[in-house]
Amino acid sequence: MSGQTVPADFSEHMLDLDEDEDLEVFTKNTSLEEDGRLPNSPGSMSNQYRLEEDEEQQQDNNKDLFITVDKPESQVTAIETFIMYRVVTKTTRSEFDSSEYEVRRRYQDFLWLRGKLEENHPTLIIHPLPEKFVMKGMVERFTNDFIETRKKALHRFLNKISEHPILSHSEHLKVFLSAQDLSPHKKQGPGFLSRMGETVRAVANSVRGVKSRPEEFTLMQQYVEDFSNKVGTVDKVTQRIIKEKKEYVDEVMQCSSTYTQWADSERELAESLRGIAGCVEQCTKDTEEQIQHLSQSLVPALHEYVLCAETLKTVLRRRDNIQAEFEAKNEAMMTKKVDQETLQEEVDGLADRVELANNALLGDWSRWQSSMRTDLRSAFVSAAEKNVEYYEKCLAVWESFLLSQRDGSSEQRDREDAS
Repeated sequence: MSGQTVPADFSEHMLDLDEDEDLEVFTKNTSLEEDGRLPNSPGSMSNQYRLEEDEEQQQDNNKDLFITVDKPESQVTAIETFIMYRVVTKTTRSEFDSSEYEVRRRYQDFLWLRGKLEENHPTLIIHPLPEKFVMKGMVERFTNDFIETRKKALHRFLNKISEHPILSHSEHLKVFLSAQDLSPHKKQGPGFLSRMGETVRAVANSVRGVKSRPEEFTLMQQYVEDFSNKVGTVDKVTQRIIKEKKEYVDEVMQCSSTYTQWADSERELAESLRGIAGCVEQCTKDTEEQIQHLSQSLVPALHEYVLCAETLKTVLRRRDNIQAEFEAKNEAMMTKKVDQETLQEEVDGLADRVELANNALLGDWSRWQSSMRTDLRSAFVSAAEKNVEYYEKCLAVWESFLLSQRDGSSEQRDREDAS
């Protein structure tokens, strides 16, 4: 039942971040030193990552299922307004009747697909969907930024599923990608009473708990809790930094206009004051670009894995519920003297189910970790490169201003000496 083992040194792979010191997260990485020297430039550092990305790109050439989510359109009915997204699929798989499909799907259809995947594979790690919009934000629900952000998240969800060795072959995924109308398929499935019974059993098993959880799953749970806390903290800090940068931009723009107004009343300083105003204005534009990059690149990646952490917690609870059901049935068999054969069959079936659940989760665990590290590393490297570009631009602006002031001072001294 225990299956594979998970390394005990989970913590060594975690983001090293203390929640109480969430802003003090930047330290020199001595691992980058080679022969006592650091890389000559940020570009040389990022090249190390690009080489690895090229290798991953070569692996992607073996894909046989390509999915694109695009062209969102607003749909208005008598009772609701919602967004439909185009889903285009290209494939060479023999189980599909055609090599290309184009369907329209709304958010609820994606929820249906994920629910079916969870129902059939309760201990596989299924990539999260973007959160359903809450009522208090309804007024902003159909803004272009919101629709674009959701479209990208839905695209990533389907592509994560298409890359999964088991989920990508799900019959429900095939239906989602190829059927023009999902309504007949949505009507199929367990009835209300059946679902209610499963829910009651899950709650009972959760309350009962497991008596002998395998060590690898205890370590996995500890890792997930630690990962959840740290990625959640980094997500909050990043969003706070963006908020503060936006406030900084508003204040700096006021400063720029003040320099311009000041120049109108100071003839001798007018050129310098206008130069400073121009520098401030240009740096403000660069800051806005940096904010946009963080908002569109780093924040979505971090928040996506905040949701992934919650998914992992749910999957671990499901695994525990399956084991708890097995343990409860096994105890019942030991205490009862009648129906031994019937109970034995149920216990054997539950033992097999526990084994399958354990193997599924352990098999998916390393794949998920590899994907997570690739995604977050890419987001961090991209943010680092953008930060370097931002500060280099600002530095160049101010250096140009200083050079013009030195040249102006030299010309003034030459005129004074000539006179």
